[in-house]
Amino acid sequence: MIKRSVSEGPPTESVGARLKRLRLQRGLSQRDLSSPGVSYAYISRIEAGARTPSVKALRKLSQKLGVSVEYLETGRDIRDVDDRELRLADAELDLRLADDVSGAEQKILTILDEAVAAGDANSAVRARVALGLAAAHRGNHLEAAERLEAALADERAPAPHTRPDLYMTLGQSYAALGAPDRAVRLFEGCLEKLAAAVPEDVAAQIRYATLLSYALSDCGDYDRAGEVVHDALAKSDDQTDPYTRVRLYWSLARLRALEGRSAEGLDYIRSAIALLKATDDTVALARAYLLAAGVELRDRSTADARRHLELAERLLGQGPERIDVGMLRTGQSRLAELEGDPDSAVERAREALAILGDFHGDVQGAAVHALARGLALQGDETGANDNYRRAVDLLTIHGRRVDAGDAALEWARFLQARGREEEAETILRRAYDLGVDTETEARRR
Repeated sequence: MIKRSVSEGPPTESVGARLKRLRLQRGLSQRDLSSPGVSYAYISRIEAGARTPSVKALRKLSQKLGVSVEYLETGRDIRDVDDRELRLADAELDLRLADDVSGAEQKILTILDEAVAAGDANSAVRARVALGLAAAHRGNHLEAAERLEAALADERAPAPHTRPDLYMTLGQSYAALGAPDRAVRLFEGCLEKLAAAVPEDVAAQIRYATLLSYALSDCGDYDRAGEVVHDALAKSDDQTDPYTRVRLYWSLARLRALEGRSAEGLDYIRSAIALLKATDDTVALARAYLLAAGVELRDRSTADARRHLELAERLLGQGPERIDVGMLRTGQSRLAELEGDPDSAVERAREALAILGDFHGDVQGAAVHALARGLALQGDETGANDNYRRAVDLLTIHGRRVDAGDAALEWARFLQARGREEEAETILRRAYDLGVDTETEARRR
C-alpha cells in the first residue's frame, strides 16, 4: 500500500471526522470512496458519527485513502515495518483458513518485494517461510524447498525449537523430491542446534529424532534409524508427555513395517494406541487405528484391519480432514480387494481420489495403487496398467520409495501373468532400483 502524507487532526478527532478530513484532502467525494459493501450512504453516516465502521469497511477505506487501517481507526500511524507485520499476519491467517490461497500468496509476494527493497530482513524471512509452507501445501515441493532454504539461509531464521513446522515441511519436501539424504542432514543439524540452545527440551529433541529416523529409513539405513529412535526413547521418562512417546512408537512401528517385521510394528502401534486412549484426542487415536489397519492389510489380516478401519471411521466423526478420509477410503479399498470384491475396491479408491483432490500426493499415490489393484481384479488390463504406472510415479515423487517398490513389484507380476515378459522385466528392474529386497519380500509374502 502506498502511504500518502496527511496533515494531523486534533487529538480528540473521531473516526468519522478523520475519514472526512482525509477524503477532502484527497479531493474525493463520498461516491468516489464507495465500493461494494461500503456504500456512499454508509460513508455519510460514518462521517456524521451515526455509524462505527466495520473492520471490512476500515480496510477498504484505508486502501482508497492511502493510509494504514491503524491510522484511520485511531489516528496513530505505525511504522512501515509494523504495517508489513500486520499484513503478513492477515495473509498467513488467510493461508490457513481460505479455500483458495492464491490471493493470500500474492499479498505475501508483494510484502516480500517491499521487505527486500526496504532492507526489512525479518519480514522477508517470515514471508519466505509462509510462501514455502503454502507451496508445500499445494504439492509444489521444489518451490517449497527453494523458499524455505532461502529463509533458513538468513541469520534471523527461526530456530528449530520455535518453528518445528518449518523444518518438518522442508524435510518432507526433500523426501518428496527424492532427496532423503538432504532431510537427514537437515534434521541432524536441528538436533545439534537443540543440544546447544535448549539441552533441557527433551520433547523437541525427541520430535527431531523421530523426523531423522523417518529420513534415515527413506534412505534405507534402517539400522541407524532404529538406533536414533531407541536413543530418543532412552531419554524419555515417566514425565515425558504422551504425545512425545506416541511419536517414538509411531516411528518404530513405521520402521518395523518397512523392514517387513509387521508383528513388532503392530506391538508399537498398540503401545501408541494405549497412550492415546488416556487422552481425549480422538483424531490422533483414529490415525493410530488407520496406521494399524495399514500394517494389517500389508499382512492380509483382513479381520483385524476391518475392526481398526471401523474404529477409525467412528472416531473421525463429523467434519474430518480430507487426508484422514482419503486414507480411510484407501484402506477400505484394499480390504475389499483382499476379500474379493473388486467393484467396492474400485469405488472406494475413486472416492479417496475425489476427496484428496490435488493435495496430499503421497496419499494419492496409495489410493491410485489401491485403484490399480481393484481394476486388476476386475480384469481391466488397460486401466490397471495405467494406474500401476501412475501409482509408482506418485509414490516415488512423494518420497514413499518402499511403497513405490511394492507397487512396481505387483505391476511386474501383473504383466507377467498376462505374458508381457519384456515389459515386466523393465518394471522389475525399477522395483529393485527403488530398494525392493527379494529376501524381505519373500519373508513378507
